[in-house]
Amino acid sequence: MNDGKFVIKVPASSANLGPGFDSIGVALNLYLSLEIEKSEKWECYSTTEELKDLPSDEQHFICQIALQTAAKYGKELHPCKITVESEIPLARGLGSSASAIIAGIELADYVGELGLTKKEKLLLSTEIEGHPDNVGASLYGGLVIGSYEQGEVDVVSISDISFEMVAIIPKESLLTKDSRGVLPIEFSYKNTIRASSIANVLVGALLSNNWGMAGKMMEKDIFHQPYRKPLIPFYDEAANFAKSEGAFGVALSGAGPTVLCFCEKGKGKSLEQSIKSAYPNMTAKLLSIDYTGSSVFKLNNCIVN
Repeated sequence: MNDGKFVIKVPASSANLGPGFDSIGVALNLYLSLEIEKSEKWECYSTTEELKDLPSDEQHFICQIALQTAAKYGKELHPCKITVESEIPLARGLGSSASAIIAGIELADYVGELGLTKKEKLLLSTEIEGHPDNVGASLYGGLVIGSYEQGEVDVVSISDISFEMVAIIPKESLLTKDSRGVLPIEFSYKNTIRASSIANVLVGALLSNNWGMAGKMMEKDIFHQPYRKPLIPFYDEAANFAKSEGAFGVALSGAGPTVLCFCEKGKGKSLEQSIKSAYPNMTAKLLSIDYTGSSVFKLNNCIVN
């Protein structure tokens, strides 16, 4: 590891976009940032309110991921002092755990001089997360479509796509494990074909900028949203309102409870203001696509990976 401070920056992400269950993700311009320097022991600090109560030593989740990653390659990491700051709310469906996983892998790669490729980082993170949608988006940036099967992960990363999103973020959190608990264990052959066709059309619509069709497919999802919507009482009302104010589509962000309202580029600010007025007890936040993905750089802004 080189001397001097360095920074790891990882974007948030939203998964599924309706029917793209566990396979489609988009990187968002909210960031997890780590400022790191050598130390005599592992230390983690944060001024971000939600992160203040997390462990302040090597038991911190990001440190654990880094240590586990290095151990896979037979390396011991030099202890570091890490200042962790995040714009990504926890347990709101905006990929906070995935961004932390990517940060831990990037930390191990830089400090341990592992020389990992992006594909290797993707496989490591997917093995931990269980699916490539959030981690793939945070790693690559842009829109990611991925598949994970029998220890092999494949992703397509798309950067020549542009739309805006307004996130409606409630105060209440919703853990992914609780949101997964309401999903069916099995799907009939007939429903699987139907759900898959809807997801396929969503991808085609997004890639051809057919926003109206994309929004229609988001609503037609049968993989997860019909089961999770009852956990988010404001969903239907907020979705109808957002569409009346210019959104072309609405979907749960990941497992929820955040609701993501999609609109054409340039229309997001107006939509954000309308939602803020209509839902003053929630946070409405205009978001755009992050196209960079995770990055590591010294404090002189020289990117090192």
